[in-house]
Amino acid sequence: MFEDLEFPVLAAPMAGGPSTPELIGAVTAAGGLGFLPSGYLSIETFEAKLAHTADLTGGRYGANLFVPGSRSAADLTAHRERMLAEALRYGVEPGEPAWDDDEYPAKLDLVVQRQVPLVSFTFGAPTSAEVQRVHEAGGKVLVSVTSPDEADLAASRGADALVVQGMEAGGHRALFTDDATDPAGGEQYGLLALLRLIGARTSLPLVASGGLVHGADVAAVLAAGASAAQLGTAFLQATEAGTADPQRRALAEAGRRTAFTRAFSGRPARGMMNRVLSDLSADAPAAYPQLHHLSKPVRAAAGRAGDPEAMSLWAGQTYPLAGDGSAASIVERLRAEAKAAAGRIDRLR
Repeated sequence: MFEDLEFPVLAAPMAGGPSTPELIGAVTAAGGLGFLPSGYLSIETFEAKLAHTADLTGGRYGANLFVPGSRSAADLTAHRERMLAEALRYGVEPGEPAWDDDEYPAKLDLVVQRQVPLVSFTFGAPTSAEVQRVHEAGGKVLVSVTSPDEADLAASRGADALVVQGMEAGGHRALFTDDATDPAGGEQYGLLALLRLIGARTSLPLVASGGLVHGADVAAVLAAGASAAQLGTAFLQATEAGTADPQRRALAEAGRRTAFTRAFSGRPARGMMNRVLSDLSADAPAAYPQLHHLSKPVRAAAGRAGDPEAMSLWAGQTYPLAGDGSAASIVERLRAEAKAAAGRIDRLR
C-alpha cells in the first residue's frame, strides 16, 4: 500500500487546525503522504478542503473520519460549573454540551463520492458495509487501533491496514471504547510493544504512530515490522501547519510535561500541562463530544487572548525533540536521520 512512497512517512490527521491542505501537499511533494482530518469541520468546509488537498497533491492523499460512539449518560453539571469559572476569565459563556455524530454519514458519503484513495477511521471500526463502500469506490481503508483486540475487530471488518497508536501519541487516544474508570481510558501499550503484539496476529500492513519525531524513530518502527510511520507532533511547528501561535510558543519552550486528560473533550487525550488540564482533569466525565462543545468557546477565547492555559495543547511525549521549519525540511531531516540509523543497524550484521 505504501510501496510507491519515496519515504514511508505519513502526516497524521490532526483535527482542530494543524493539518492544513498546504501541510499535506508539502509532505506529499517531499516524498511522503498526508491525511486530511474531517473532525469538527462542517460538511461544506470538509468538501472544500478535500478539493484543495486533491489539487495540491495530484490526488495522492488520505482523509480521516471520526466514528461516532454512543451517547454518554454522565452527569455534566459539576464539570460545567468548573468550566464556567474558566469561561469568566475570558468573558465568554461555555458552549452547549450536545451530543452529535460529527456528520459522519455525510462525510463518509463525500469521501466515497470523491473516490478518496485512502480513508482512515478513528474512535472505532467502520462496519463491513462501510468498508465495502470505500472499496467499491477504489479506496483503501485504514483503522486506528490501540490494542490487539481492536486490531482483530478492525481486521474482521475488512480493513486494508491498521494504524497502530502507542500511548506516547499526542492528541486523542483512538480507543474504540473509553473506560470511564481509567484516566487514560483503558490499558496503555507502548508503540513498539503494540506493533509486535499486533504483528504477531495479522498480516495486514501496519502504520506505526505515537511519539515519532526523529528519523531514528522511523527506522526503529520499520525494523519492528511497520510498513510506514505516521507522525503528527513532528509537524506541529511546520511552517505550513495551522497550529495556533500560543501552542507553537509552548512547543518551542519545551518546558511542560504531558499527561492524559478528558477535561477538554470528554475523551482521553495527551497534551501539554496547563491550568485547565491540571485543575479539571481529575473529575472530568467520559462524555465525548459533549465536553468538546462545552469547552470550545473557552479554548477559542484563550487562543485569541494568546493564553495557552485554557487551550488543548495536544502533543506527544517526545515533543521537546521535534523541530520546526518547512514541512519539506522536516521530511528531509527525518530521511537523513533514518538513513543514518539504518546504517547503525547494519553494523549488527
